[in-house]
This record gives sequence, C-alpha cells and structure tokens, in this order.
Amino acid sequence: MDEEYTAGYREPCAQCAAVDWGVSDEGRFYCRSCHMVIERTREVVDATFTPGANRISTIGRGARTKGPERGREWMICEGFQFILRNQADALLKLGVSPHFKDDVLCQLWRIYLQRSRQAYTHNPVRSAKFKVRGPDSDSDSAPESSAVSASETDGEANLSSTAGSNAESSSDWSQWSGSVDAVSYLSTRLRRARGLMTMKKTLALIHLALIWIREPLTLSDLLRLVNEGRVPYVNAYEELPEEMRLEGKDGLIFRVERVPSHQEVHKEAQTLVQFLQLPAFPPISRQSLLHPALLSLRYLTDANLPDDLHLWVCRLMEHAGMADQTLHTLDASSCPVLPRYDVQTAALIIVTMKLLFGLDDHTEWDLSNEAGDRDDAGNMFSLRRWFRLLQAALIRGQQRRDRDIARKQWKPKKPLCMNKKEKTVIMKKKRIAEQVQVCFEKLSSRPAGVERGIPSSFRFCWGDEDGADGPSLHQKKLDGVLTLKHKVLTPSNATYWHPALRRCDPRKCRSHYSEVEATLPRTFVWLLQLFCFLLDVKPAYLYEEVLRVERRAFGGKTPRRRKTRATTRTETRTRTRSETRTRTEPRTRAEHRTPQRR
Repeated sequence: MDEEYTAGYREPCAQCAAVDWGVSDEGRFYCRSCHMVIERTREVVDATFTPGANRISTIGRGARTKGPERGREWMICEGFQFILRNQADALLKLGVSPHFKDDVLCQLWRIYLQRSRQAYTHNPVRSAKFKVRGPDSDSDSAPESSAVSASETDGEANLSSTAGSNAESSSDWSQWSGSVDAVSYLSTRLRRARGLMTMKKTLALIHLALIWIREPLTLSDLLRLVNEGRVPYVNAYEELPEEMRLEGKDGLIFRVERVPSHQEVHKEAQTLVQFLQLPAFPPISRQSLLHPALLSLRYLTDANLPDDLHLWVCRLMEHAGMADQTLHTLDASSCPVLPRYDVQTAALIIVTMKLLFGLDDHTEWDLSNEAGDRDDAGNMFSLRRWFRLLQAALIRGQQRRDRDIARKQWKPKKPLCMNKKEKTVIMKKKRIAEQVQVCFEKLSSRPAGVERGIPSSFRFCWGDEDGADGPSLHQKKLDGVLTLKHKVLTPSNATYWHPALRRCDPRKCRSHYSEVEATLPRTFVWLLQLFCFLLDVKPAYLYEEVLRVERRAFGGKTPRRRKTRATTRTETRTRTRSETRTRTEPRTRAEHRTPQRR
C-alpha cells in the first residue's frame, strides 16, 4: 500500500542511503531501514473540494463529534405493535393455531387502540401529553365493528397516519427520547387513566387471545416459554426496526428487569378485560382442553399419579358445582372474573388427594402400610413409593432450573442508554459480561452453542426409556385406599381436615399462608411445593386457590354435633364477640391456625 504513495519519490536516505520509504499514519515519510523521518509528507487530494468554497482540509487527531443520527418520528404504541407481532410469530412457530394472530390478537389490538384513542377514532390524542379522559366517554370514536373488520394492512396505515398527526402537533420531541409520546407513558396518572400499554400488558393481551381461541396453552405455560427465551420479552426491543431509534426515556418503557409472576399477569389481564369491554368469550366446555376435566389429566400425568385418580377429581368437581362451563367462560354477566385454569385444576387435585389419603402426616402412611401388606401390592398405588420417586425428581428438576437461570444472559445486545455519559460505562459492563459468560461456558457442563431442546408442557418424563425421571405409576390401582360400602366405592379415610374457611376482608388482609405454614402437615406442604414447581407459582398463591375450592366443596356443609344448653349459650357469646371483632379488625393468627375436621 505504501508503494502507491511513494512511487514518485526515489531519493536515497541521508542516513543509510537506502531507497525504501514508507508513510506513517500522520502522512509523513520514513525510512523502513533506519526509521528516520523526513520532512516530506503525502499529498492529500480532496475530491470534494470546490473552488471558491473557502474550505480548508487538515489532517488531525482526536475524536470527531458527529451529529445524532435521528430516525423517523414514531409513537410508543408502534413499538408495542412490533413487539406483539414478534411474540405472536414465536407462538405460531411453536404450534399455536394460525387463527391466533390475524383473527384474534389483531382484533384485540385494534380494539385497544380505539379505546385508548390512539388510532381508529375520529378524535385521536394529538399532543405528546395525553388528555385524561375515561374509557366510557369515547362517544366520538369509530364503531367497534368497523375497527374489527378492517384489514391488517389498513390498520398499519391508520396507525402510521395517527402517529404522523401526533408527531406534527408535537413540538417537544426531545433529543433524549427517540419517540414522540414517551412522557405520557412515564406519567403514572396518565398511564392508568388512558390504560396505556406496558410490557407486562403484552403478555396479558396474548393470554386473552389464547383463551379466546381455547388454545391449550395456560398462563403458566406462556410464562415458562418467556423464561426460556422462546417468546421475546426481556430484550424484545432489540428486534425493532432500525429507523425506530430507542433513546433516553424510551429505555424506561421497553427495558425489562425480570419476567412477571403468574399473579401479576393475571391481574393485568383482568384489568385489560374491563378496559376493552369485551363480549362473552367462547364457552369452555368439558371437551375443551382448558376445562379442569381434561386439564387435570395432563397434571396427573406430569405428577406421575394413577389414572384412576381422575375419576375422583371429576366427582369433586361435580360435588363442588365446578363442572358447569359458565364458571370457566369469561362473561361480564355470569363470570366477570378471569378464571385461573391451571391453578384451579392443581387445587382440585390437591383437595382430591386430601380426601383419599388424609395428608395429615399420619393417615397417608398408615394407608400405605395397609396397601403394602395385601397380596396384590405390586399393582397397588403406594404413596410412600410415589413420594420417594417425586422427591428425587423434584430435587433434580430444581437443580436444572437453577442452572438454567445461572446460564441465562440478561444483558441485552443493544443496551439502552439514558444519556451519552452512561454509554461508555454501559458498553464496558457489556464487554465484561460477555467475557464472564465465555469463561462460564468453558467451565460449565454445557458448552457454548448447544441448541435448546424441543419445548414441552411437562416438567418430568416417566417410563422405562433412557433419560426418564423414574418408572411410571399411571397404571397403579387405588383399591388400597378405597372400600366398598353399599356397593359403592368409598374412600377409606373418614376424616377431612381444613383451615378456617371464612373469607377475609381483602382490604384488611391478604394471604395468611406465611402465618399458618408452620402449623400445616408437612405432607400437604410438600404437595403444594410440588405443584408450585410444575406451575412456577408461589405456595401462598396456590394455597389460596385450595381454600377457594374447599369453600365451594365443604363450606356450610360441616355436620353439627349435638350441643347442650350450657354449651349453646357459651358458643353464642363467643360467636357474638368474634363477629364483633371481625367487623372492626382483621382476624388474629390463632383463628387461622385452628384446623377443623369433618
């Protein structure tokens, strides 16, 4: 390369008489033999020079400041629209019905844009600071049917035109924000009043769309796919188009620190249903895979429980009045609360296990001993053997989960910087994180570049094949815990314990699981932890659902014992004081600890 610049200079070096010249980075000539620098410099020809322009071309060192490369003006709802599209495409690749994206999710998104007055309306919000207006006062919006019947192409065009009108009327498009209306999304009052979109609400909207098409993908399954990185969420903004530059305040909207819990997404979905004012959802009948009658089969298989237990789960549903499809179909009139299909099904299985086995740390082990003494003990279901298998598999599963969390890379490939001063620090942290990840992959058992396995709805694999967590117990019989009375199979366990089933005031107290956990039987607590691992929920969350099932099944049906006159007077005074205290203050810890038996 240097010969091209020094071809016209053939003078010998004054130091060593060699003719071997090179050009340094500063453009000065030096001898390659003795490294002596001479006064001659390379001539720079500026092709962009125009005579009379008074332009001076110089060669200098140091950083050159460039003007900010600005993309086009865009709105925050456009960014969420791209993220929703990418999340829906990821679910379609995993086998979700093709009608999920175009027929359901797009319609829900259009209704949301209309309700929030961001598109599909004759009077959109036209300032960077949204006007506070309730969702019920949208009298000048376009009819909802026209928004639903619009095509996807028209929807994108309408959204772009709305964004353009907002951008034209906005005069404070700050250099510290790439979007037009980031200030409105950062205001808590405006965000709640207008129902503005958040990253958590994207999962809630997808969850509602999955329920609408009755897809057998529960909320716990969706969150598991998000945790595994199969559905973009944590760093979903990295897939936005290049012209939609995320700067400054945009990072506070699209940056995600953690995956939300089951309870948080369910609460957002319930709020979204009320905001969108959706009609009644398609019915969830017993033939639907979201109904507890069929969903319980999946959880029984994953927990390695016998198939005969499914009959008793269905009997409990009938007894508690939970088999009716109106209780599982979201409707503003009959069922205004969004059902927790997965958590409710797990609670039904736990209550059924309590009915058959007692789960009081004594009855279940006595029944296992009696089943082991029978002649056909090999075909009988033994709770002791099942507990040992599941305990070992649960420990291995928790260790695998902890390893996956440790290997997970939370740092984004495109870090969001609030200002220019933070960019240098953030890029340095990124390089350090990448170096630590490479070292960890070399030292860990899984090498770099290993592809993830096929996603599964099951946590465990039972059978005789290689890699299974243990032998299958699905074909075992429950005859060891059943007796024949009046030609009807009846559980041998004659008692059922439960905590106080009286409802608490939600304004005064929440969950009491942390208070009563120490007094609960250990087998029952372990069973809660098992299903919490299967669903990835908190034990207190599942415990409250178990209490709801018990209230429906046994609330008000506890048989009363014969009372004497003195006992009646004493209990009447005690009940009066208790009711008076309940109206004025929350219940004490002792009232929650008191177990009751039937």
